Amino acid sequence: MNLAWISLAALAVAITLSMFTQVNVGVVSLALAWLVGVYLGGIPLNTIISTFPVQLFLTLAGVTLLFGMAAANGTLGRAASRAVHICRGNAGLIPVMFFTIAVVLSSIGPGNISTTAILAPMAMVVGQQAGVPPFLMALMVGNGAQAGALSPFAPTGVIVNGIMDRINLHGHELNSYLNNLVAHTVVTFVAYFLFGGLKLFRQGSKEIDDSKAVHLEPFEPVHWVTLGILTALVVGVIGWELNVGMAALTGAALLSLGGGADEKDAIKKMPWSVILMVCGVTVLIAMLEKTQGLDLFTDLLARFATPGTVTGMIAFIVGIVSVYSSTSGVVLPAFLPTIPGLIERLGGGDPIAIASSMVVGGHLVDVSPLSTIGALCIAALVAGTEDPRVLFNKMLAWGLSMAVVGGILCYLFF
Repeated sequence: MNLAWISLAALAVAITLSMFTQVNVGVVSLALAWLVGVYLGGIPLNTIISTFPVQLFLTLAGVTLLFGMAAANGTLGRAASRAVHICRGNAGLIPVMFFTIAVVLSSIGPGNISTTAILAPMAMVVGQQAGVPPFLMALMVGNGAQAGALSPFAPTGVIVNGIMDRINLHGHELNSYLNNLVAHTVVTFVAYFLFGGLKLFRQGSKEIDDSKAVHLEPFEPVHWVTLGILTALVVGVIGWELNVGMAALTGAALLSLGGGADEKDAIKKMPWSVILMVCGVTVLIAMLEKTQGLDLFTDLLARFATPGTVTGMIAFIVGIVSVYSSTSGVVLPAFLPTIPGLIERLGGGDPIAIASSMVVGGHLVDVSPLSTIGALCIAALVAGTEDPRVLFNKMLAWGLSMAVVGGILCYLFF
């Protein structure tokens, strides 16, 4: 029992560090798994090492490398620019278009962070010229990127689906994706109408300076080849159930061999800190399972819920922690493995509903400026449009309020 408490304390240390410091929690988690598991728990070192998620690592590396190369050679930017150009000048349609582009782009592979990094600067410039409030534009881009985050091609989707496979919740990838998509769509369009969407439609169109807002650079052969490889990846994974990671690495190899992108630069820009964080926390969670620490964590969660309230309660708790911590890197890898034990202790419950509550509750808050998504939107703010501190406070208030909203939505619908 003491060992279970010690291992749970190790997880608490990792989560706390992720909330209040800039240290890579993956490194800390690996160290804690070694120290606690081997020297206190008597677990062989090879057993600890064997829990390193090799397939998850390869999948994350392959997907982020391929889409990093597609972003670096300008393919994704050109595609996004053309989509924005369709609604040029329509102030009411512009935020909706950016939300739609963010959903699609995030879903096909780059994921939430890369999508926000690509779109936020463009969105803030276009929004400024069309008279769209920066706060509204940040919500549309950030929530759109989050809405597509659970795609099986996106890094977060890869992480979540991998964890759900390990706890025997196979075959629910589409459910997870759609639940997250619908939840974000609902709250985003409520925000759209609350924060000036109808007023924007009444204003009509405004002239936008393409030279500053949307660069319609021509598609060259390399961009068509890149689009072909990305399309082949999606078709191959869906139609032939190819391994996402290996297929993406193969696509990256073909693009590199053909001179379509600088793979050295793309490798440098891969989110190595996130990949290490996820893999490290996964090893720590595996150590908790072996020392009964995960059972203890599940017992603590079960004390605050009943089968009827667990979805709302868990969404709220995950949301509060996610405001200050990495949702995909720390929070979901820590909470999702508790689902089977939580249902057993509660005497019932729908595992998919609980998993969806964790995913939705964790992601709804991530437009907070304390998260990477919110920070990217604030960094893209056009000088002179709004005080960055005011935008920071608005987005922080939104993020915190989404913990409550997420709890209510999950209680009502799951």
